Amino acid sequence: MSYYQVEGGFPLRGSVPTQGAKNSAVHLIAASLLAKSEVILENVPAIADVLKMIKILEKIGARVAFDQAKHTLTVDSSYPVNPHILDPTASELRASLSFMGALLSREKEMSIPFPGGCNIGNRPVDLHLKGFSVLGAKTSLEHGLITAKGSRLTGKRIYLDYPSVGATINLTMVAALAKGETIIENSAEEPEIVDFCNFLKKMGAKIKGAGTKRLVIKGVPSLHGARHRVIPDRIEGGTYLIAGAITGGELTVRDIVPYHLEPLLVKLHESGAEINLAKNKVTIKVRGRLKAVNIKTMPFPGFPTDLQNQMIPLLSLAEGTSVVTETVFENRFNLVGELRKMGANIQIEGQSVYIQGVESLTGAKVACTNLRAGASLVLAALAAKGHSEVHDIEHVERGYENMEEKLRASGAKIRRIF
Repeated sequence: MSYYQVEGGFPLRGSVPTQGAKNSAVHLIAASLLAKSEVILENVPAIADVLKMIKILEKIGARVAFDQAKHTLTVDSSYPVNPHILDPTASELRASLSFMGALLSREKEMSIPFPGGCNIGNRPVDLHLKGFSVLGAKTSLEHGLITAKGSRLTGKRIYLDYPSVGATINLTMVAALAKGETIIENSAEEPEIVDFCNFLKKMGAKIKGAGTKRLVIKGVPSLHGARHRVIPDRIEGGTYLIAGAITGGELTVRDIVPYHLEPLLVKLHESGAEINLAKNKVTIKVRGRLKAVNIKTMPFPGFPTDLQNQMIPLLSLAEGTSVVTETVFENRFNLVGELRKMGANIQIEGQSVYIQGVESLTGAKVACTNLRAGASLVLAALAAKGHSEVHDIEHVERGYENMEEKLRASGAKIRRIF
């Protein structure tokens, strides 16, 4: 199996480009089914999760062409599609759930195996199914298979008990072609939701309130093809900013929307990093040892759960004691044991970790357990003294395109061993 070989202790300098947002692209791919005509998506990252979503599209009957060099994806779903997904690929990633809303909206029925993805805690589908039921569908979850069917889907008012990104996306797709008006209260506010709604609006959907807690969708008879550029990946961009900070370097992350990273930038500045903002780029510079800070993850606009793992090795080197509290997923500290191998002083208490900063980390052989934990271990290896091996990097490649090449171009001593 492939792994990263890293020699730590080299400050990162220069600039790193940001890919298209993984957490947007995977949902846009599913939504392309709503058009029944050609859709072109630009700035699509060539990562494992995207390739799996494309494979599912092809299996159910859509015609797909992905130019990975140009990051352009063309989807033609004017052909008949099978609303019953049987491909086991769907069970390998959480994003496949977006096919539920797309197929139910388009075909008035669907079935899909219960998905997997990162082992970061319980991620139920009850909000999705409850919303489908409100809109007039009959749903079930039996023997690992999710089904829904509704020939007369009608707009209603839906209140989400939690502002779930996935549920907001699925219900918006169903509402877009349902009869009448749907109001989603307590909807997710993430930038990826705004991007998703902007894509549907280009296809002819009538949506108001994207990026707020209240979405209003007026159903239309049909949607048409469109061309759309995926927003920059705030999580990838944030990961590289933390990489610049943890190595004591000066790094510019370009092709980014600084506002999308505001919670992270505030914490990095609070820790002592110098932050300089421009229209579409952020530069971070660190002089000397950083200071401890406390972090609590929250739905957007709070601190993103997808960046807390990457902050833990940085705080392991900061002066003082930091506390990181996870409120979104209950099993997101499984990287701690690997960081302890490198000399980190971290204690887990319930949904928080207490981090006593140490002077340095030491290179070690470690293994990734999920996507963001894997990125965290790469960052720790970049900062550690000596040689590290980061194994099970297929987790990292689910969300980061050419990570080692981007880091190496900025001065990191990292290479992928096949």
